[in-house]
Amino acid sequence: MPVVYVKNVGLMLSGEVAAPILEADSLVIADGLIKEVGRGLNCPAGATVIDAGGAALLPGLIDSHCHVVLMDYSPRQKTIGFLDSALHGGVTTSISAGEVHLDGRPKDRAGVKALAVLAAKSFANYRPGGMKVLGGAVILEKSLELSDFAELYAEGVRVVGEVGLGSVKEPKDAAPMVRAAQAAGLTVMMHTGGTSIPGSSTVTAEQVMAIGPDVVSHINGGPTAISLEEARRLVQETTLTLEIVHCGNPLRAVQVCQMIEERRDYARIIVGNDAPSGTGIVPLGILRTMNLMASLGGLAPEVVVAMATGNTARRYGLNRGVIAPGREADLVFADASMGSAGADFLAGLAEGDNPGVSIVMVDGQVITTKSRNTPPPKRAAKVVG
Repeated sequence: MPVVYVKNVGLMLSGEVAAPILEADSLVIADGLIKEVGRGLNCPAGATVIDAGGAALLPGLIDSHCHVVLMDYSPRQKTIGFLDSALHGGVTTSISAGEVHLDGRPKDRAGVKALAVLAAKSFANYRPGGMKVLGGAVILEKSLELSDFAELYAEGVRVVGEVGLGSVKEPKDAAPMVRAAQAAGLTVMMHTGGTSIPGSSTVTAEQVMAIGPDVVSHINGGPTAISLEEARRLVQETTLTLEIVHCGNPLRAVQVCQMIEERRDYARIIVGNDAPSGTGIVPLGILRTMNLMASLGGLAPEVVVAMATGNTARRYGLNRGVIAPGREADLVFADASMGSAGADFLAGLAEGDNPGVSIVMVDGQVITTKSRNTPPPKRAAKVVG
């Protein structure tokens, strides 16, 4: 892979909630990883040069909740290329919440495991549009045995999809499976709120607390939210990771953001799209959720960026989502969109506008130099040599 030198960054966002803005204007990438970050770094000999032109540089966004199946196709919405479109909205990684939309999805033990392993291994070898996909989120069915989770982990499965979407729903059935999955190294999501698809169930805060997943999937509803009182319980009485999604209830999203701001408990929030779903497919769903959180939720926009990048990477053990030496060079150059009242990237988010994306990079390689989905940015990065 070529060495890449980035200069003239107007605003560098780290992806870390504790220190979201870096005092840096340049970086060096080699072998797909960030090597140096600083101010006025020298350009290595023979490097490809990207001039940020004063635009912001941030880690690639991570969609914490995507119902992929196989390839870049959604059986739910009969849509081809939805992941490629999301990449043009700055999403460089999507995490499966379960391949539940597969027509004829198997429920028997062998079939459940086979689907999870197939999806995990398929997406390990295939990057739609250049995007990384953590696929193969096993759905909990009563046919599974506790010993299966160690086997699944050994075959590359890293996630338990939303608890409640399969036949395992009650705490007495789910809790032992969740403990076994966590012991094997899998991260466990749990559906929260009203029903989303036929066969799913309404899940209360009490059930979530009794089962103890790692991630409270769509605390603001997928699409129907739990009550404000129940959301407050999950914020105040647990330390669970709380996911806010685009295909959910915007009022509850804002209220949860306000609770998090009061507690300054920023490291607990991650951001997802929860598409494809009945709500549809919105390629800019992550950006739209971020501007909702920054404009109406009371959160600093630089903190929101970290919630959509580094927080999710940390929760799922990914070596990306943060601009720091040794991290995978999945990066997005963006700025306030033309016509926005915001003067720069962060001000545009605070105004409630989607930013304009110019360059998207994955593993240090330029994937696109012009987003086909965002408005044009006020300042655009360019490959200059």
